[in-house]
Amino acid sequence: MGRLLALAAALVAAALIAWYGERTPQPAPADAPATAFSADRAAGDITAIASVAHPIGSAADRAARDVLVARMTALGLAPQVHHGVGLEVSRYDPNRAAAGFTDNVVGVLPGKDRNAPALALMAHYDSVPNSPGSADDAVGVSSALEVVRAIKARGQPDRDVIVLITDGEEAGLLGANAFFAGDPLARRIGFLINMEARGSAGRVQMFQTGLGNGGTMALFNRTSVRPQASSLTGFVYAHMPNDTDFTVSRKSGIAGLNFAFVGHQFDYHSPTSTPATTDHGTLQDMGQQVLAAAAAVAFAPALPAKAPDVVYGQAPGGLTIAYPAPVGWAVLAAAALLLAWATIQARRREAFPWLDVARGAGAALFAVLSAVTVLHFARKATGAEMGYFEQRFLLAQAPRWEVATVLVGLGMLLLAIAEVARGRRKAVLLPLAAGLVCSAMGGLDPLAAGLGVGAAIIGAIAYGRPVSRAGAWAGALVLGLVVACAAQALAAPAAFIFAWPLALAALAAALTALGDRPGPVTLAVLAVFGAIGLAFAGSLAHAAYLSLDLPELQALSAMIAVLVIWPLAQPDEGAPPARLVGPILVLAGLAVTAAVRLNHPYDARHPEATDVVYQIDQDRKQAWRVDELLMLAPWSEGVLKTGGAALTKLSGWQFRKPVDAAPAPYVDYPTPQITLAKAANGDVTLHVVAPAGARTITLHLTSNTIAQVSAIAGFPTHLSIPPGKSAAFSMAAPPPEGFDVTVHPAGPGKLDVDYAAVLDDWPKAAPPLPKRPADVMPFDISDSTVLTGARSFSW
Repeated sequence: MGRLLALAAALVAAALIAWYGERTPQPAPADAPATAFSADRAAGDITAIASVAHPIGSAADRAARDVLVARMTALGLAPQVHHGVGLEVSRYDPNRAAAGFTDNVVGVLPGKDRNAPALALMAHYDSVPNSPGSADDAVGVSSALEVVRAIKARGQPDRDVIVLITDGEEAGLLGANAFFAGDPLARRIGFLINMEARGSAGRVQMFQTGLGNGGTMALFNRTSVRPQASSLTGFVYAHMPNDTDFTVSRKSGIAGLNFAFVGHQFDYHSPTSTPATTDHGTLQDMGQQVLAAAAAVAFAPALPAKAPDVVYGQAPGGLTIAYPAPVGWAVLAAAALLLAWATIQARRREAFPWLDVARGAGAALFAVLSAVTVLHFARKATGAEMGYFEQRFLLAQAPRWEVATVLVGLGMLLLAIAEVARGRRKAVLLPLAAGLVCSAMGGLDPLAAGLGVGAAIIGAIAYGRPVSRAGAWAGALVLGLVVACAAQALAAPAAFIFAWPLALAALAAALTALGDRPGPVTLAVLAVFGAIGLAFAGSLAHAAYLSLDLPELQALSAMIAVLVIWPLAQPDEGAPPARLVGPILVLAGLAVTAAVRLNHPYDARHPEATDVVYQIDQDRKQAWRVDELLMLAPWSEGVLKTGGAALTKLSGWQFRKPVDAAPAPYVDYPTPQITLAKAANGDVTLHVVAPAGARTITLHLTSNTIAQVSAIAGFPTHLSIPPGKSAAFSMAAPPPEGFDVTVHPAGPGKLDVDYAAVLDDWPKAAPPLPKRPADVMPFDISDSTVLTGARSFSW
C-alpha cells in the first residue's frame, strides 16, 4: 500500500507542477509603470484593428492599416506604408505559389547609433477571411506597439528599433517576402523578434530561433521572464508544413526569436477569435517575454554573437537549461554510469537474473506501444475524422478530450507495468484487440493493426513469469538509454526530452539501489523524483496534444513516464489494489471518450463551422451552391437544397476532393480580362485584370510544351509547367489596372489558363442566405462568390 500511496502522491504533485507551469501571468493594469508591459494598455489596439475580419485586399484590411499608421505616429515612430509585391513558393510543391500586393506598415524608434544593426519587432495585421484575427495576429501587433512604447519610456536605445507590421501573412507570408526581398530597411536589421499565434490563450512559447543561436540563447537565458522554450519545437517546426513571417527573416540569415501560443485552438482562424475571447493573461505573457528580450537587445552595445546552435529546454519549475549539442553525450554517459552502479548494488543486495533486465526492457516497450495503440483506438472511437476541419468537433470540447487521453494513456502504462509483477500474458490482449478493432471503424487501419500486433508480440515475449521490480526497472532504463542515444545521434536538438528524465531516473535508481530498498525514505525519494519526471512528461504531453492531432506523439511522454514511475507502479506480486488502478483509469478514460462522442459540442461560444460559397462557371453559364467542408452541416445542407435543389458532387482543379453542391440560378458577373502578348526574346506575357471587387484570383496554368513562369507582377520566380501538367498561383489584392505574368516557353505551344476569382459577398441577385443560429458560423471564404472559367492561348 505504501508504493500505491507514493504513486498517488507523485501523480498529484506532478499535476500541480505542470498546472503551475501552464498558468499565464496576471494582466498588468493600464496604470502600470510606463517602463513595463501592460496587457490592459495593449488590449485597446486589439479592439481597434481586430473587431471585424480584415483579410488582405479587403476594405477592412486597409482600415486596419490606417489605424496602425495613426497609432504609430502617436508613438513617434514616423510610420510609412511600404507598398510591394510578395511571393511564396510552396515548400512541398514547387509548382504552386501565393502572391499578392501588400501594404506593410513600418516605423522606426531612433537609437543613439543610427548606423548600428537595428532591432526589429515583427507581427502581421491581416487576418483570414471571416475571422477578426484578434489573437492571430492582433495580439502580436498590439504587443509590438506596447513593447516599443515601454522601450521608449526607458530612454533612447543604443540602436534603432524598427516596428515591422506586415500585410498578407495569412495569404502566404507575402508582406515579409516583399520586405526582405527588396526593402532597403531590411538590410539594416541585425536581430528580429516575431510574434504569432495558433489559438487564443495559453502560455507563450519561444519556439524557434535564428541560425547560430548560441549567443541568442545566452541572452534569452539572462533576460527571460518565466519562459517556455525548447529546441525540440524548433526542430519539429522545421519539418512541418507550417511557416510564419519569421521563416523569411531566418532564411535571410537574421538572428532572432519567434514567439507564439497555441491554447484554445478552436479560435484559430475562426470568427470566434474576437477581442472578447482573447486571453489577457496570454497577452501579458507575450508582452513581458518579448519586452525582456527586446530591451536587452535595444540597449546593448553589441548584438548577441552568432555561435553554434545549442540544445535548450525547460526543467519543471521554469529553469532554462542550455548547452552545446555534444554535451548531450556527457549527460547520457552520466546516466549510464548511475544505472550501472545502481544495478550492481541492487544485485549485491538481492540477486536477480539478468533475464529480468531483458524482460523489463520488453515490458517497457510493450507499455509504450500499448498506450499508443489504445490512444489511437480512443481517437477513432470519438467518431471525428482526421483533418483540420474534422478536428473541430474535438476542439469544441478540448478539455474533456484531453482528460480522456490522459486517463487512457496513463491507465494503460500502469496496467502494463503492474502486470510485470504477475507475468501473465493476458495483458497483451487489450492492445491487440484495440489495434484490430480500429479497422472495423472506418476501414483498414494498418497503423493501428501494426501497433497492436507489435505490442502483442513484444508482450508475449516479455511476460510469462513474474519479474523482479529492480530487474524490470533496470530493463526499462536500459531501453530508455538506447532510445536517448539514438535520439542524440539522429536528432540532437530533441534528445534532451529523453536524456534529462533518464538521468533523473538513473539518479533515483542509484539513491534507492534500483527502488527496492525497504522503508519510507526510499518511497519518498521515488515519489519526489517521480513527480519531477512526470511533470516534465505531462508538460510535453500537453504541448503535443495542443500542437498536433496525432495520438501517436504521446509515445514520447509515455516513454518518459515509464522511466520515472516504474518502481512505484510495479506492485508486490499479488497486490490487488495496485493492480486495479490501471484498468480503472483505462475504463474511466474510455467512458469519457464515449461522452465525447455522444456530446453535441457546438454552442454560441463554439459554433459549428460552415463554408458555403456561390460558385459561378462563367463559360458554361451555370452556378452551384457549394460546401467545401468534407462533413456537411445541417445548416449547410439546407442552404444547398434551397428551392428543392438536389445534392450532387462537384469536382474541379480548385478542390482537393469532390465537394457537396447543388444547382443554383446563374448570376451574371463581369469576367476577368486575360490577354497574351509575345516578346521579342520568345517570352509570353499574360496580362490579368481581375473582375471588379475580386479580393483574390487564382490562375491554374497548363501547357503542352515545357514552360516556366519566370515572374509574377514583376517578382522573379521559377514555377515550372511540365508538358501536360500544371502550375498554379493565387494573387491577393489584385490592382484595378491588372498585373503581368511572364512565361518562358521552350518553343511554340499552347497555354490553358483556368481562373477562380473570389468576391467577398454573396450575389445580391441570388436567393439570400438564411440566418444562422447561434451555434453555427461562417468559416474561411464562406458566404463568398467564386467566379470560374478558362482561356486558351497559342504562340
